[in-house]
Amino acid sequence: MSTQSVLEFLDRNDAAATQRLVDWLRIPSISTDPKYAADVRRAAEWVAGQLKDLGFAVEVRETTNAQGAGHPIVMATIDGAATYKGPHVLFYGHYDVQPVDPVDLWESPPFEPVIKPAQKGGPGERIVARGAVDDKGQVMTFIEACRAWKETTGHPTAGAKYTIMLEGEEESGSVSLEPFVRKFKKELQACDVCLISDTGMLGRDKPAITYGVRGLAYTEITLHAANQDLHSGLWGGRCPNPITELARVLAQLHDKKRRVTIPGFYDAVRPLTKQERANWKKLKFSAVGALKKIGLTAAADIGEAGFTAMEREWGRPTAEINGIWGGYTGHGAKTVIPAKASAKVSFRLVADQDPGKITKMFFKWCKAHTPPGCHWELNDHHGGFGVTVPTDSPTLAAAAKALKRASGKEAAMIKSGGSIPVAGMLKSLLGIDTIFMGFGLDDDRVHSPNEKFELSCYRLGQRAHALFMAELVGG
Repeated sequence: MSTQSVLEFLDRNDAAATQRLVDWLRIPSISTDPKYAADVRRAAEWVAGQLKDLGFAVEVRETTNAQGAGHPIVMATIDGAATYKGPHVLFYGHYDVQPVDPVDLWESPPFEPVIKPAQKGGPGERIVARGAVDDKGQVMTFIEACRAWKETTGHPTAGAKYTIMLEGEEESGSVSLEPFVRKFKKELQACDVCLISDTGMLGRDKPAITYGVRGLAYTEITLHAANQDLHSGLWGGRCPNPITELARVLAQLHDKKRRVTIPGFYDAVRPLTKQERANWKKLKFSAVGALKKIGLTAAADIGEAGFTAMEREWGRPTAEINGIWGGYTGHGAKTVIPAKASAKVSFRLVADQDPGKITKMFFKWCKAHTPPGCHWELNDHHGGFGVTVPTDSPTLAAAAKALKRASGKEAAMIKSGGSIPVAGMLKSLLGIDTIFMGFGLDDDRVHSPNEKFELSCYRLGQRAHALFMAELVGG
């Protein structure tokens, strides 16, 4: 086995690997919008075909959830070599993408990928398209590593045993994933560890292993008042205006120290250790520099008192209002008091916080703050547990070594403020931990117009996955 031959193959076939990613990115696999259902399936079948060509046993399996049929999940397996003694790895990723709105802010059509040159003092050469980094590009780093091993040695994972699970609903709540995992629990329990590439690095040329992600509880609340919209001249000052009252309620969600005011919200929070805080301080993260990249000044460094920006992102829970609406929002004037007003409110949670319990606490809090003459409609959309994984496992050590071999630099041990609910689900249902080896950057515009994936990161991901496979088999 020649690991060097594998890396040389990746170098020689760089243009073809980029073109394959472009082909996949052209498929508008927006999972949350039913009109894209056929495209979501087409994206699943495209990647299934890639894996089949590499020698995996592949199935595009149907899913169901409480609402009916869901988007398919691609399952693929490859046996290890006869002499393989290492872990059975489950590689998880997703092929669905976020909606593209607001489309007028895109510099190029979101499903017509464009490769843009490096900018002086800015991003490097990059591919711009919806799904570029989240998560098609990162999944393709793994697939291209498999291709290099297949073409070089005949086995797509260097002789290691892998199962691949690629879902099509990660960007719309993964509503079919838990029923799927329960249905195929026996099959999936054969895996020893999960590997996910859907996270980021500490910066360009700063590889990282993410050992913790936050959980999520996502809700939608509607405050109802009159049974119809009202003339504001006739009814203003005589009855509740749901928009005004909803704003008053939500303004009480944080106290003066920006702590969440829901009783019991912090009861299960796992406190940061002195060692964690010391380790993170050594990373020399610039909160002011990060704010500058998004057009904000140092004055915008706000959040829960007593914690740094990095600590607030990686180790503390938050409550956020993601959207608020009601009444007339069209052109011109319409003097109306609406019958209802709504908001989407989400909570990023840390290890040991239960999303179901947090949602119940929030709904109880809403009811306790019900404005006079109004009533609530409360909807629990979805959630997932946060996870913190052991940092001393042999498989994590293999990933860290692979990253160092691929980049020439030690991998930082970091956490992420984002949520990957599948990790908590796999831990609770299957008892397996997850290693997050991702290659995104904090300016990749994830979920925003002009999402990108820098080609240097794409190449690093391919090399890291190829070398991780080598580490597993002792190469």
